[in-house]
Amino acid sequence: MRIGILQCGHTVPEIQRNHGNFPEMFERLLGTEHFTYESFDVEGMTFPETVTACDGWLLSGSVHAAYQDHAFIPTLKAFIQEAYGAHVPMVGICFGHQIIAQALGGHVEKFGGGWMLGLKEYDFDGLGPVRQNAWHEDQVLRLPEGAVCVASNADCAHAALVYDTRAFTVQFHPEFDGDLIFDYVRLRRGTKDYPDDRMDLAARCSDEDHSNAILAKKITDFFLQSRPSR
Repeated sequence: MRIGILQCGHTVPEIQRNHGNFPEMFERLLGTEHFTYESFDVEGMTFPETVTACDGWLLSGSVHAAYQDHAFIPTLKAFIQEAYGAHVPMVGICFGHQIIAQALGGHVEKFGGGWMLGLKEYDFDGLGPVRQNAWHEDQVLRLPEGAVCVASNADCAHAALVYDTRAFTVQFHPEFDGDLIFDYVRLRRGTKDYPDDRMDLAARCSDEDHSNAILAKKITDFFLQSRPSR
């Protein structure tokens, strides 16, 4: 199955040297047994020619917000709407989770509880508690029609959404491991309004076990499931 990775942003050079950019992270997460990959820098306005150019789409994180005025966002929203209508499966991660919800009629804004940083535990339908790394302030606060929430915790009510066989999206980052989070804390401390106590906790928890392999299987199963013919 050919997966198109829609890069909605890029990791900073220091992270790229140690961990790669989003495409490398997703390829490590999902592997090559079932998938081949092609990347598109949609943040830089490089879009696929059609929504059927790949068998499925994976939308990455971004430093941008789904509600901001950036040139690529209206084009990306239109692409999401067309892919959804054509039943081409999409997986959204963090910003990808948010922009899919926003494009389909949901609402995204800054969460009143502030930044979610580092390893968090979520109640996930069918999987029980899972531990995943987060790095976000925005959240999906109103679901679009057709979205079903399948994961949450006390600070993130809509941490994972399923839209029948058409989309599966998560607010956290199954492609982030603890070493990357530790580097994020080191590089980003003092660069935004990150609370020191939350940054300290993220660094302390960076060597604890996570559930990335469980989420990799969940994403793989979503892409590979049977769905209506187009």
